[in-house]
Amino acid sequence: MKEQNELVRSVTEAGKIALKYYHGEVKSWEKKPGDPVSEADLAIDTYLKETLLDAHPDYGWLSEETADNSARLSKERVWVVDPIDGTRSFIAGKPEFTVSAALVENGKPVCAALLNPVTEEFFQAVIGQGATLNGNKLDCSVKSDLDGAKLLASRKAFEWHNWLEDAPDAKFSHLNSIAYRMAVVASKEYHASLSLSAKSDWDIAAADLILSEAGGISTTSKNETLVYNQKNPVHDTVISSGTAMHPILMDLLKDFEPRP
Repeated sequence: MKEQNELVRSVTEAGKIALKYYHGEVKSWEKKPGDPVSEADLAIDTYLKETLLDAHPDYGWLSEETADNSARLSKERVWVVDPIDGTRSFIAGKPEFTVSAALVENGKPVCAALLNPVTEEFFQAVIGQGATLNGNKLDCSVKSDLDGAKLLASRKAFEWHNWLEDAPDAKFSHLNSIAYRMAVVASKEYHASLSLSAKSDWDIAAADLILSEAGGISTTSKNETLVYNQKNPVHDTVISSGTAMHPILMDLLKDFEPRP
């Protein structure tokens, strides 16, 4: 798929841009309280938009750092990009951020590239062709219970749900980037990622395909399918795991009501 080759080349170069800022001085500010952005986010966004849309000017564009344009809704194919997922970690000098890009076709991701430029982990996927990490095939865990399960969740998730009572033998960790959390579930490093706060298309589209092609699944906490490039490109929760564990997580969350 030629678009995958274009994604890989573009995300590779975007990673180099990220590293220049990561290892130097980077200016940052808040778009709104609690929502940081840096000059690196904007530089990468500009680069990816120019590169990917120059190659396919008839495709739509949806990015965290570009003002939304409703014209994308009439497009069969849309680039969905987060220049830096995990900006807070990036600014703090923590290697928990990724450059995330996917091509969405008729509401579904069909190819994806996700790069952590510091750890040099490059996740890729094409629909129907599997997922890889640095060229090695990914197969997510087939674990079907929570005994000793390694789960990733945001800090808010610990505050909003009595996890320790419902899963006393599970082990919880936190990574700032939701895309990175989902990708490491695909690599068997963790068994599941639970996000109980709203996430946008650009946060998860690439990682969703990577996990799916590794044999996993991502849905909302109500087991709803994630559909992309909608008028409101937001998902109230995102629960990601291997298919064997997913029903257990749905049961664990059956009484959870997402916050508006």
